[in-house]
Order: sequence, then C-alpha cells, then structure tokens
Amino acid sequence: MSPPQIAVASEVMRTTGWADYALLDSGHGRKLEQYGPYKVVRPEPQCLWSPRLPQDVWDAADAVFDPSDEEDAGRWRFKAGPVESWPLGWGDVKFHGRFTAFRHLAFFPEQAANWGWLDTQVRSMGPNADGGPARVLNLFGYTGVASLVMAAAGAAVTHVDASKKAVAWARENAELSRLSDRPVRWIVEDAKKYVQREVRRGSTYEGIILDPPKYGRGPDGQVWRLFEDLPEMASLCAQLLSADAKFLVLNAYAERISGAALAGLLAEKLEARGGRIEWGELALEEQRGDRAIGMSFFARWSR
Repeated sequence: MSPPQIAVASEVMRTTGWADYALLDSGHGRKLEQYGPYKVVRPEPQCLWSPRLPQDVWDAADAVFDPSDEEDAGRWRFKAGPVESWPLGWGDVKFHGRFTAFRHLAFFPEQAANWGWLDTQVRSMGPNADGGPARVLNLFGYTGVASLVMAAAGAAVTHVDASKKAVAWARENAELSRLSDRPVRWIVEDAKKYVQREVRRGSTYEGIILDPPKYGRGPDGQVWRLFEDLPEMASLCAQLLSADAKFLVLNAYAERISGAALAGLLAEKLEARGGRIEWGELALEEQRGDRAIGMSFFARWSR
C-alpha cells in the first residue's frame, strides 16, 4: 500500500461554545469562561490583546485561578466558597467539572472538536474482524470524556491512564452518563508499559488516541518526556493498529511542538498504510466568533 497522504495545509479545528461551556472573553493574559452555572477566570499567556467585556463582568466571576503560588501549583479563589464538583455535558456524554490544582477543570473544552470527529469516525465503523464492536484505545485518557464519546457511539473502549484518581473520576463520569454498562475497560497503568505488553500479546485496535503530556510519571515512578519518548510510543501504536484500522489521533500540549512535526512522525510510522494525515491546531473560539486561542497541536491519520 502507498504511504499516507499528508495534507498540504494546516487546519485550525475551532471549538465553539455549547450549552455547558463558552469562552466569553479573553485578553491581558487571561480568559473568562462559562462552565455550566459558573463563570471562571484562568491565566492564558497567549491572550495578548485586550478584553472586550467590562471589568465588572470579569470581577463577578465565581472562581479565579491565581498562578502566583507556584509551590502549590497555583490556587483557586472563590466568590462564594469552594465547589467540589458539578455536572456538565456534551452530546450524550455527561461529566463532572472540578476545580483542580492545575488550573483546568478536569477536562479540556478545546477537545470538543476532536470529540465530534471521533463520534463520526466510530459511527462509520463496522464490526471488527471477530464480529464484535470496533476496538479503540485511549492512551493518557485522563477523566474519560473521549472514551465515553466513543463508547456512546458504539465502540469497545480500552481507557489507560497512570493516575488512579483520574480513572476513578472517569468511572464516575461513566455512571453520570449512564454508560457504565458499555464495554469500557478502565486501566490504571503507565501507558508505554501497557502498549509494550499489548504489542507482545499481538493485540490490535481499529482506532487509537494518543494524547500524552509534556512530562509525567507512571504509577511505579516511570518518567515520560514527550520529545524523548513520543517517537517510540508512536511506533508501538502503529503496530497495534489492525489491518482494517480506521484512525490514529495524536495530540500534544507543548510549546516547541507543531502539527507539522506530529504529521511527519505519523507519516513515518504509518508509511505502508495509505490513508490521509490531517494536521494543525486545536483552538477555542470566543463567543463573539472573531477571535480564537490556540491550545494544542494535532495530527490524525484516517482511512
């Protein structure tokens, strides 16, 4: 089979607001967002422009993340006391919003552009070679929103994350979504170690999501460094794709990476599989629609 065709131009996948999320305004290194009933202010250095909404709108936010206390990974300040969690949703999937110590809210809203694409891909897939539902693997799956989107679309999902707490939250999200009866395997393990074992077993998947952090640690102290470890990880994932695999999505949050670099990596690892590789940037679009914040880079192979 011929090598994958790499898209000539990059693509900006813009996430627009939905019922439970909106980017209301941004500027001066911050963004003002709506998460269900709560207005939230978080740092965003890329917002080099000026805010448009009046200052009193920003001052009325329910929660503000203060990044000044670096030893404590920053600190949330609440207008009316801390909130543990609250329900949010996207399509058929429900999940808990949470004010984490690392400025995000237990999911990444810009990934909604990917969720829509994954939903379409899974719904277009037939049964696997054994006659069962298409098998998909979500590596570094965090709180499981992408896993639940694919499970709701009919896939048999294997969700892997090194954080016991993140997988516990993912299970709670499955219960909230009423998807606990779907074929989802929740695995707490170092992603690289899991993939290496799956290759030795001869396991295969019809789709894979690889969404690694820039730096991380596994449950047994394993160290993950994006630039050092990603090439081998991409190679292992390529070996896990079945003969009739449909997609491999690679996403990265790192300042020195690019969609073009990720596309080149996938092209090398999937050189005999044909198909197409799209690449570019995930962005959050402001409610007004004429301004967007680039959040991460992606490359995705599909056939």
